[in-house]
Amino acid sequence: MKAFTSVISPVAALTLDNIDTDIIIPKQFLKTIKRTGLGIHAFNDMRYLADGSDNPDFILNQPPYDTAQILLSGKNFGCGSSREHAPWAILDQGIECILAESFADIFFNNSSKNGLLLIDLPEDTLQEIHNQTSDGSPLCVDLKNQKLSTETNSWLFEIEPERKERLLLGLDDIKRTESHEDSIQSYEKKQAAEKPWL
Repeated sequence: MKAFTSVISPVAALTLDNIDTDIIIPKQFLKTIKRTGLGIHAFNDMRYLADGSDNPDFILNQPPYDTAQILLSGKNFGCGSSREHAPWAILDQGIECILAESFADIFFNNSSKNGLLLIDLPEDTLQEIHNQTSDGSPLCVDLKNQKLSTETNSWLFEIEPERKERLLLGLDDIKRTESHEDSIQSYEKKQAAEKPWL
């Protein structure tokens, strides 16, 4: 998993509520267990027209937002089924951070375990950020200092210490477990001495 420290990028505003995981990555693209190659299908039904060409009205098809690493959205982002392909597709598409008023719980947990930073913010703060970045001006997301900033303003955000550490160090579940290898070996030796029949 790639570590997240900071990102400076235009903010692609997809200001809709209840964007579910089938919108993020439709079911017909769930045939793989690879984390790569799904980005081309992210937001497929909004992103492409019926003939397969790019939808010019979709924000992620419009410069400079077609290279945006930050997405701004509404309430309950990531609701619906618990497919882990959703954060995989978003990351593979190039988005590294999503700002929204709220997130669905399962999507929220899947995202942090895959390196996607989700930040929930009040509606008025999201509107301020949108107002200051809607012309393509960049936003800086600084995870270490828990700070968002434009050239003219800044906002602090909250994040759980464990999730912050996981993202800063790039630790998925396996790497997080491996980081406690000394303690695991010590426990196994103690178990072997105390309960040799196991």
